Amino acid sequence: MLNSYLISLSSFIKDFKTDFDLNFVQKDRWKLMLTGLENTLLITLCAGLIGVAIGVVVAAIRSSYDKNEESLKLKGGFGFVILKIVNAVCKVYLTVIRGTPVVVQLLITYFIIFKSASNGIPVAIFAFGINSGAYVAEIFRGGIMSIDQGQFEAGRSIGFNYLQTMRYIIIPQMFKSVLPTLLNEFIALLKETSVAGYVAITDLTKAGNSISGITYSYYMPLLAVALIYLVIVMLLTKLVSIIERRLRKNER
Repeated sequence: MLNSYLISLSSFIKDFKTDFDLNFVQKDRWKLMLTGLENTLLITLCAGLIGVAIGVVVAAIRSSYDKNEESLKLKGGFGFVILKIVNAVCKVYLTVIRGTPVVVQLLITYFIIFKSASNGIPVAIFAFGINSGAYVAEIFRGGIMSIDQGQFEAGRSIGFNYLQTMRYIIIPQMFKSVLPTLLNEFIALLKETSVAGYVAITDLTKAGNSISGITYSYYMPLLAVALIYLVIVMLLTKLVSIIERRLRKNER
């Protein structure tokens, strides 16, 4: 029985080495995986930064309107009308982006909005950034709305106007409170980029599929892709846990 087990193990190791050599070593196919990983991380990072920028602006507009709607309505004037229109535009943006699949948004961006684009990576960064911005905006809006009204009053008492109060007092506190949730959104964004291959981008998932299509061996490349995603997500999750612990210690 032991001999049979050893023979099976030896056969498995031999098959594993053969498949590994076929999928990654021959013709330097590992470079395709490396390119896919680089593109995935580039798209995720740049789209995340765009999402944060959009999220801050949209959240500031939405929370400003929600917090000051009654007082602005009583004052009236051109400023209230402008804020109401901009708030309505933001609500439409959030509804459309959060109500449609990200892959459909990516296809529309690539084949309709930027149909003449020769490089899909900037298009994917734009599409994923716009998508991420909608979710980040709601995270930020929740963070702003959770801050005590006394913080706004404190800003006014030291001579800040509303924008200065938001910039120097509210938004820094908001970032601290939503940072763990924001990092979790970044993890979700990383996994969403796996559909970037729909627009001819060699991302990590597309690289694995391409190798499988060449070698007709599917389990090795796809398991490698899954393992790489898993390792990255585990590292980011660990980072989130460390940050959450440090934030709790600071609060004490």
